[in-house]
Amino acid sequence: MKTVGYVRVSTYKQADRGVSLEAQAEKIRAMAVVHTAELLDIIVDGGESPKSLTVPVWRGCSPWWTQVRCRRSSSPSSIVKDLCTLLERFERRGVALVSVAESLDTGSAAGRLVLNIMTAVSQWEREAIGERTRDVMSHKQTNGERVGNIQFGYRLCADGKHVEPDAAEQAVLAEIRQMRQDGKTLRGIAAALNGRAYRTRRGSAWRLEHVARIVGKARAR
Repeated sequence: MKTVGYVRVSTYKQADRGVSLEAQAEKIRAMAVVHTAELLDIIVDGGESPKSLTVPVWRGCSPWWTQVRCRRSSSPSSIVKDLCTLLERFERRGVALVSVAESLDTGSAAGRLVLNIMTAVSQWEREAIGERTRDVMSHKQTNGERVGNIQFGYRLCADGKHVEPDAAEQAVLAEIRQMRQDGKTLRGIAAALNGRAYRTRRGSAWRLEHVARIVGKARAR
């Protein structure tokens, strides 16, 4: 049985430091010995995104590989759709995807089922975390707390936690809204603000993109 190993880390910094790469490779070598497999190569993926199928092991896949061994099942792809595409590609080429860490082998129907379930759960966890984060941010905004950069028209309160309206910037926002209602273009609004000697928060002249960003945020609300 001919096999090719694949190990990866998430960041280029980890790759530079060799974090866990050699340990992963050693597990693959040991597994190859146990299964009396001919280990042709171990491909090292240092820092490339697992969301992409364009990492070297996929580009180099050839029909005579009978197995591709990975350290963790979450490494080849972090998106369910991509995983299905990946497994279909391997199946067409007669290649089985094996995860050494989880003892999964897509050469069997049971292995493919378990891998799909694990990947679906992993995807759900990421989406659930994203939803909770958005809920927290929304709650903070509702309570007037600072979330990220302070948008134009507001300033940080003395407590360093909440935001409050900035009178000067609110006046500029009011003029932008009025000019927009009067049918002025974004470029025309920027020119009018500059003509009145208004400046952005950074002290620069108003440009079309500055006005567009403010108008876009107002529309989103």
